[in-house]
Amino acid sequence: MTELSSIAGTWVIDPSHSRLGFETRHAVITKVRGHFADFEGTIVVGADTASSSAKVTAKLDSIDTGSADRDGHLKSADFFDTENTNELVFESTAIKATGDTFIVTGNLTIKGVTNSIDIAVEPTGTAKDPFGNDRAGFEGTGELSRKDFGLTWNVALETGGFLVSDNIKLQLDISAIKQ
Repeated sequence: MTELSSIAGTWVIDPSHSRLGFETRHAVITKVRGHFADFEGTIVVGADTASSSAKVTAKLDSIDTGSADRDGHLKSADFFDTENTNELVFESTAIKATGDTFIVTGNLTIKGVTNSIDIAVEPTGTAKDPFGNDRAGFEGTGELSRKDFGLTWNVALETGGFLVSDNIKLQLDISAIKQ
């Protein structure tokens, strides 16, 4: 089990060395992956899980799936409606240790809709970078239903199923600098 004392402190996410990613099924047969390019966050590691927390915000209009047309559709009123609400916010409410993994439960808000989600987070180590910064790494995964956040646009396929899966898998690779 990871000793919290070895990573205790306040850590600010370094977006240039981190990724807030996701994947979902498209047309039932393939996976589409993407990420948010503009985000920030703070991780507080206390003496125990009760005194630890995390908060991350991302600009929804920074979504990048590798397709300008798809990104434009995701920014439209069919999905994120970034002209009216352009921020995704995750704020932890509880953290539970399970071996070397921590289950971070928190409130995720998208388009004014808030739901609780769980993210399994594993600390991946610490290092001092060439500039004297203490860094900590964290990898996380989770799943959510996009319908739970009012993201319901879809098209039925004539072969069965829908164009966009409801299930979204979260993939987080975080490098954070100790403050």
